[in-house]
Amino acid sequence: MNQTKLKSINSYHWQNIRLIATDMDGTLTQGEKFDAKLLQVLTKLSAAGIDVLITTGRSAGWVQAIATYLPVVGAIAENGGLVYWNHDPQPHLISDLNVIQHRQQLQRVFQLLERKFPQIRESLDNCFRMTDWTFEVENLNPLELEQIELVCQSQGYGFTYSTIQCHIKPIYQDKAHGLNKIIPQCFPHLKATEIVTIGDSPNDESMFNQAEFPLSVGVANVVQYCDRLKYLPAYVTSQSAGEGFCELAALILGMTV
Repeated sequence: MNQTKLKSINSYHWQNIRLIATDMDGTLTQGEKFDAKLLQVLTKLSAAGIDVLITTGRSAGWVQAIATYLPVVGAIAENGGLVYWNHDPQPHLISDLNVIQHRQQLQRVFQLLERKFPQIRESLDNCFRMTDWTFEVENLNPLELEQIELVCQSQGYGFTYSTIQCHIKPIYQDKAHGLNKIIPQCFPHLKATEIVTIGDSPNDESMFNQAEFPLSVGVANVVQYCDRLKYLPAYVTSQSAGEGFCELAALILGMTV
């Protein structure tokens, strides 16, 4: 799909936004890192009373630090599995799980996948996870990713992937599920038109469902996945990755950032 078939963020007035639910890798990062410009933008958003909630596939262990040190209200980890709030060191599971038994079942599915796809390798952060099981996306082509999803489904589990990792997870667990649990509890005063979701890859797809999140944005690098997504973002930035997030933030703040 050509990027021009998605609406530019400049075609909407964003200054009523009070909550930004954003992916991290490929959306906030630039060259796989947080840069100084992003940190300045996050600080300006916080000062303006605009909450930023990170929604990432990264592990519980990774996200604890992110939620604490960045100027954000919190961070959802493991694609909707749990949330950390700023200055709160405790993880909060979004759905009831017996974590030990759940992880044993995830490992069983991964071992099945290893036999069918011997090139896959467990992610280094997998031992810090609670609700999903991850392996590296490199060395897997689109057809193999589709086949892996079918195997996971045959075992009663869901599957998604990003630019970084593949995730075996509960079928219901995704970023939209996490947000739909958290927003009514923690942001009950907000209207749908005061919330924007933003991402860049297939594990952000549920946040692009306009029936649930009418104001969704893809940073420009989402275009490479458009032919694989059931839901497309309502709008797209002209810039990629962290530059795209800053482009949207400037419109929300009504200023140049």
